[in-house]
Amino acid sequence: MNPKVLLVDDDVELTSMLSEYLVADGFDVSVAHNGEAGVRAALSGDNAIVVLDVMMPGMSGIEALGRIRASSGATSAIPVLMLTARGDDTDRVVGLELGADDYVPKPCTPRELAARIRAILRRSPSANRAPTESNPVSVISVGELNVWPEQRRAEWGGKALELTSTEFSLLETLARNAGQAVSKAHLSEEAMGRPLTRFDRSIDVHMSSIRHKLGVLPDGRSCIQTVYRKGYQLIRS
Repeated sequence: MNPKVLLVDDDVELTSMLSEYLVADGFDVSVAHNGEAGVRAALSGDNAIVVLDVMMPGMSGIEALGRIRASSGATSAIPVLMLTARGDDTDRVVGLELGADDYVPKPCTPRELAARIRAILRRSPSANRAPTESNPVSVISVGELNVWPEQRRAEWGGKALELTSTEFSLLETLARNAGQAVSKAHLSEEAMGRPLTRFDRSIDVHMSSIRHKLGVLPDGRSCIQTVYRKGYQLIRS
């Protein structure tokens, strides 16, 4: 089955052009032209990912994202890719803080958008194989943290962590390299599926969110430490 993409943007001409390209590239596409309709469609369970424009009249993309993430049920965790105005760092940071998986600055090419969508879907839960005899369940344990890569599931102290797809991928990458500093460039390539760009704050915002969701070490420190000029490190405890 082709991945189902929901485009939420009030620009009819743009969504028509993007839909045509994405369908030709192997996606099924549905469209909503306002935030209210976008939230309903995102929570319907009929789509694999949402591409959400920030600047819409009425309910903005930021408000729509907040409603999606605040809803109950599994559909609230649907991957969301934000379309933001080029150079508007405020909307990007707010979107990431609310749980967006990534963003693409407008104007963007359909090819770039399709590549970013595929990168997010590759690390979404539905993209991973169910455990089999040849693909057994494995766990990465670092202190109170347990990560099950195949199931895209993580726990801290036995309690489930509610992570976005991108947050999980970043945490998994740190867990696989526990005790070592991991550069932002490597985290971006490995966990987000794209090169790190200059002035890109995405990794920092995602890490701040992950820290708030994780517990702390016995001495009160976060288990994720910033390593000056090197990146981030998950501390072994």
